[in-house]
Amino acid sequence: MLRYETLILAVPEITANEATSLEGHIDGLVKKAQGSVISFERWGKYRLAYPIWANDYGVYFLVRFEANKGQNEALVKELDSLFKVKYTQVVMRHMTTKLERSQSLAYYKPESLEDAPAQDVDTFLRENKMKGLLNNASSYDVKHAEGIEESDESEMSE
Repeated sequence: MLRYETLILAVPEITANEATSLEGHIDGLVKKAQGSVISFERWGKYRLAYPIWANDYGVYFLVRFEANKGQNEALVKELDSLFKVKYTQVVMRHMTTKLERSQSLAYYKPESLEDAPAQDVDTFLRENKMKGLLNNASSYDVKHAEGIEESDESEMSE
């Protein structure tokens, strides 16, 4: 058995049903080639380095599977056809690579936008000492964030 992994970049609007359908089709093709799917992971939504199909964001999926030596090339071609024909509106990019048998399946997954805590712009600017960029904040908000008391303000004006 040979190990492979396929990294899929899908449109950011991919639904749970489309992802489940994609997983089912991949599982069916791998089983047809007498192989087995090791894992199908949704990595999450990430900002892209450049727009693809006018999308600034995409959702990554990582699929790892094993296939028989005699059927590996046919399987990789069928997966390529699946993404180019059946999921042409959903899958923006994909890449399949062969893994060494001795290679660890551990990997580093960067934090996705869905994993990162939400933060508003004003809080970000204050925490990163960029108060000069606060256009919408009232002078009270800026002074409050800087710890200036009302009495300090009156002393400053005198």
